Amino acid sequence: MNGSVRIAGVGMIPFAKPGASETYDVMGARAIRAALDDARLGYGDVQQVFAGFVYGDSCSGQRAVYEVGMTGVPVVNVNNNCSTGSTALFLARQAVASGDADCALAVGFEQMKPGALGLAFPDRPSPFERFDAATEELVDAEGVPFALKYFGGAGLAHMRQYGTKLSTFAKIRAKASRHAANNPLALFRNVVSEDEVLASPAIWPGVMTRLMACPPTCGAAAAIVCTPAFAKRRGIDAGVGIRAQALTTDRPRTFEARDMREVVGYGMAKDAARRVYDAAGVGPGDLDVVELHDCFAHNELISYEALGLCAEGGAEKFVVDGDNTYGGRVVTNPSGGLLSKGHPLGATGLAQCAELVWQLRGQAERRQVEGARLALQHNVGLGGACVVTLYERV
Repeated sequence: MNGSVRIAGVGMIPFAKPGASETYDVMGARAIRAALDDARLGYGDVQQVFAGFVYGDSCSGQRAVYEVGMTGVPVVNVNNNCSTGSTALFLARQAVASGDADCALAVGFEQMKPGALGLAFPDRPSPFERFDAATEELVDAEGVPFALKYFGGAGLAHMRQYGTKLSTFAKIRAKASRHAANNPLALFRNVVSEDEVLASPAIWPGVMTRLMACPPTCGAAAAIVCTPAFAKRRGIDAGVGIRAQALTTDRPRTFEARDMREVVGYGMAKDAARRVYDAAGVGPGDLDVVELHDCFAHNELISYEALGLCAEGGAEKFVVDGDNTYGGRVVTNPSGGLLSKGHPLGATGLAQCAELVWQLRGQAERRQVEGARLALQHNVGLGGACVVTLYERV
């Protein structure tokens, strides 16, 4: 896979609160145009399109893409819950790496509603039935919305096993706010302290406060991938490549381990990261910057261990020592992450991609990780799927 797929262009629009955004088709088209402009390409150069969204009717991808062009190319609609954007990128990368296309587009968008996530089709079996059953056995949290119960339960499992303090999750959220202060595309750019995070309203007493959870937001992002030969022919400065990528789904241990960390995708992330490191011939110690799926501060903490950024049980020390930020071992979520940017489900993975491409190009301005050469992306969706991608400066 090494060197076979390059990032020709990326685009992202500022995320917005539900009810304050443009409609999904307008947002998606804006992100596509931004990526095309970045690559100095026209829509006619794109040979395949993969459009990701979670909450939308069938063929919403075509509705957004047609605002930019109608060239008859394949348009595939993608839904893999919160990992949708990265799954669209996985498919675009796969199309180019296989030789089926020289240039492919991945776009993700989401027009969210306020409040906690819910089922769109409650009149049929839920894809989360087994996840809910496992959670009910492991977690006692009456009245807590299901997503909070999943990830709060995972954090609680870490607290119980390793003595992790609530303040450690607050430190993660405070770090996110400091990073987001330098990101003009982040929705929440106000810096909050650890004490302010702890003092925010408790949504699960002793386990989670409101500021430890990402907000629902609306937005869009896009990436164009191509072969090195295509980039050379078109004069594209495609100095960032996808060195390795893996998409994993659940194994029996998700439910059999009786551990909430497994229920929320710890094993999927660990499997995907291992495949990526093995394929690339690198280890977590070689990474310069990481964008990981911090839908809750709790998931950021357990993801440190799943991705091998620290030893199992070592996440609290990793945070307290400042190894997750500038001046530490690896800068995590320089964008501010989902906790500060927000989480428009279909767009999230491609927004992570855009941030890491800017980092590797040296275009991240005040949040730039100096000398960044290797960047890792982690995007997980319950149900479940996890995508881990390794980018390199070439």
